Amino acid sequence: MSLLVIGSVAFDALETPFGKREKIIGGAGTFISLSAAHFVQPVNLVSVVGGDFLKSDIAMLQSKGINVDGLQIKENEKSFFWSGRYFNDMNSRETLVTELNVLGDFDPIIPESYQDCQYLMLGNLAPQVQRQVIERLNNRPKLIVMDTMNFWMDIALDELIKTIGMVDVLSINDEEARQLSGEYSLVKAAKKIMGMGPKYLIIKKGEHGALLFHGEEVFFAPALPLEEVFDPTGAGDTFAGGFIGYLASTDDISFENMKRAVINGSAMASFCVEQFGTERLVDLQPDEVVTRVLEFVKLVNFQPHQG
Repeated sequence: MSLLVIGSVAFDALETPFGKREKIIGGAGTFISLSAAHFVQPVNLVSVVGGDFLKSDIAMLQSKGINVDGLQIKENEKSFFWSGRYFNDMNSRETLVTELNVLGDFDPIIPESYQDCQYLMLGNLAPQVQRQVIERLNNRPKLIVMDTMNFWMDIALDELIKTIGMVDVLSINDEEARQLSGEYSLVKAAKKIMGMGPKYLIIKKGEHGALLFHGEEVFFAPALPLEEVFDPTGAGDTFAGGFIGYLASTDDISFENMKRAVINGSAMASFCVEQFGTERLVDLQPDEVVTRVLEFVKLVNFQPHQG
């Protein structure tokens, strides 16, 4: 089923305790699309890059089943750039540089060939840009999933709440859920946020897994214990890509199937952190994904005592 992804395609410079990379492909749209393409193709991408973005990098995206008809190229401008440094525990990071460049005035143009998409993934962008995408579609998709961050809660809260009211699934981390709701308890926070519009809420807890809320129902997916976390950049976007990619491939948006989607998203995120940036996602083989999902099943599967 057709999947439309909106999000940044960018350059990152990364420093972790395991080493550094000066300039590698990043951006929410990139991580989401590469992850989703393991489940459904083509992934229709809408984004913007500058003339500094290599043709070989665009060709790589195409080779992975990503349709770039909606990728705007502004020849005389520079691509979005982010630089960050992670500390030893990998949960805390310091942003060193953020250069919006072409993203500063991004106008998301939806090609005619992308219209009538069944599934829409709104990667982390300004909430008014996310809303423009919804408004520019001829028909409302079967499922709209949205990711955002605390930055927009700080500077564009009214716009953000308006956009949240238009989506089916919101995906944020635990810190953002607490900020958005004003509640410390994640269960109370979830109820408050779902009251803003979304029927489903995903709260990501990094190395501690993810929670899926719907009405009174809650599902928890653990994170796979990994020997080494190399680089957590993009893990949340990779999770979102796996989540919506799995839903689009099965075309089933029941709560039961969303549980499976959360596990598949978690499996994809566990690959992402094993190497720098998108490196692991680019080389990932389908049989590795199947094996990793089965590891998750083993991790949580148990039989209650019969007595």
